[in-house]
Amino acid sequence: MQQLSDQWDELTPETQKAARYVLENPQDVGVSTVREIAQSANVKPNTFVRMARQIGFEGYEDFRTPFRDAIRAGTASFPDRARWLQDIRKSGEIGELYAEMVGGAVRNIEETFANIRADDLQVAAKAIWESRQVFVLGVGVHNANARNFTHLAATGMTQFHAIPRPGSTAVDDLAWADQRDVLIAMTMKPYRTEVVEAVRIALQQGMTVIAISDSPASPISLRAHHHFNVCVDTPQFFPSSVSTIALLETLLSFVISIASGEIVERVDAFHRRRHELGMYEDDPS
Repeated sequence: MQQLSDQWDELTPETQKAARYVLENPQDVGVSTVREIAQSANVKPNTFVRMARQIGFEGYEDFRTPFRDAIRAGTASFPDRARWLQDIRKSGEIGELYAEMVGGAVRNIEETFANIRADDLQVAAKAIWESRQVFVLGVGVHNANARNFTHLAATGMTQFHAIPRPGSTAVDDLAWADQRDVLIAMTMKPYRTEVVEAVRIALQQGMTVIAISDSPASPISLRAHHHFNVCVDTPQFFPSSVSTIALLETLLSFVISIASGEIVERVDAFHRRRHELGMYEDDPS
């Protein structure tokens, strides 16, 4: 999958369709024949053969081997949770909806972090800590996620900015950013053009880009220096933000873990000041 992402630009438009299907549906590769997966991806079987050869494999069967090996290795099971969700469903329509939402949220987090390495988070966190400024870009619901991330970071650090700022545009907010700065960009299907454009501009200006999206083949993931894929499935009409928020909180914890000791002192001073200003209700105990 990493080879497909790295060599994306060398693939033809037709083999990119095959590659996109693999990146978004890796669980299908190990169990599907070339004809079956080609039908699902709406391409000819030979397209998958060409795709495999273009990235260094002898053919589709050779390409499929690591996916089959992963299936044989097995995955973690959660029987207690499964029984709990089954019991909830027995309580009628409301229970069915509750079980679907809870199951979807838990599954999104599990699948998101199952495909993210701690080493990759650490490298991205190091880039953030060593930067001059960090711009966190999200539009729509992800604007709230960006502002939540910068709000948490601001308790100990000052160089974080949620964009677009009120009355501005993302590309204007990045006007004076350069190779000393980092852009964390978020967008999910359907991908927002202003986020894709901001990533393009950021790369032109030499910024380090960290992408958070729902597919390794998303237009921001393919171009980013660091990219993390989150699962956003939900029974409802809106995409879930659960795994996105969890990933952002985890990334921030990695930044703090590699930061200098003064960060802990600054966070403590920040909250002590809030107590002194009466911003927190006294604990009754």
